[in-house]
Amino acid sequence: MRLPALAAAVVLAASAGAQAQSYPSKPVTVIVPFAAGGATDVLARFLGERLRAVLGQPIIIENVTGAGGSIGVNRLVRAGADGYTLEIGTSTTNVLLGGLYPLQFDLINDLAPVLQIASEPLLIVGKKNLPANDLKALIAWLKANPDKASIGIPAVGGTGHLAGLSFLKEIGAQAQFIPYRGNGPALQDLVAGQIDLQIEPASNFYQQAKAGAIKPFAIAAKSRVAVADDIPTTDEAGLPGFYASLWYGLWAPKDTPKDVIARLNAAMLEALAHDETRKRFADLGLQTPPRAQQTPEALLAFQKSEAEKWWPVIKAANIKGQ
Repeated sequence: MRLPALAAAVVLAASAGAQAQSYPSKPVTVIVPFAAGGATDVLARFLGERLRAVLGQPIIIENVTGAGGSIGVNRLVRAGADGYTLEIGTSTTNVLLGGLYPLQFDLINDLAPVLQIASEPLLIVGKKNLPANDLKALIAWLKANPDKASIGIPAVGGTGHLAGLSFLKEIGAQAQFIPYRGNGPALQDLVAGQIDLQIEPASNFYQQAKAGAIKPFAIAAKSRVAVADDIPTTDEAGLPGFYASLWYGLWAPKDTPKDVIARLNAAMLEALAHDETRKRFADLGLQTPPRAQQTPEALLAFQKSEAEKWWPVIKAANIKGQ
């Protein structure tokens, strides 16, 4: 009686193994939950070319926008768990959304993590005619001028907004947040002196900082960034332990076979190790995690820790997705 069942199990196991070995046998779609042309889209298209070379199949980038990125993530949740639909998301779309929107899915448990791709530290910058010339002086100025300073944010509830709230809480100061429709308009107003500060991904500001159009105060990370190694870290500048970053990861639908996840993880590791990728990341100031942290398990643990860090900040500030 048990032999037929055992035989069926063996057949199923063999079939699953064969599927993993033949994967991928057709084009792979990668969802980007942002509009074309943005930082995540550009990164996805660059890595898509590297993955195509490794996997031997075309990589199709699909931009699915709306509701802060939740529509794109929902598209992945509802996709077939066969490894042919993936998502390159960020700390915003794959962590912060859980605190901002009443989602119809579990952001942590309804996706299968593949690996964390890279992270980019945030940079605290100000308009060039601010009276402060270093971070300690900036903090003193903010404390002496409660609610007078303005901080530009490209998205309510985004990484920069939450980092700004955390920064103000850490130093015991207050300021006004000015929302914009993207990083570009906010940066234009910062250069023009219409707003006082921004705390956003560092690569947004390198060109303007180098040209002297804005003042860089500190990188919110444990180590300096090679592309702008003259900018001190928050530890060095007088705010030890204040770290914030925008990070990128790769996910598949829940219940994607583990062998397929392992194949994708190995392919991504190969793509990230390529000399062209290393150079591109160095130019952008992107930092890849240590090898031990480039696993599905590490990404899941990191997501959980980030949710525990930022969701209470969102709740305390009563921020709602727009």
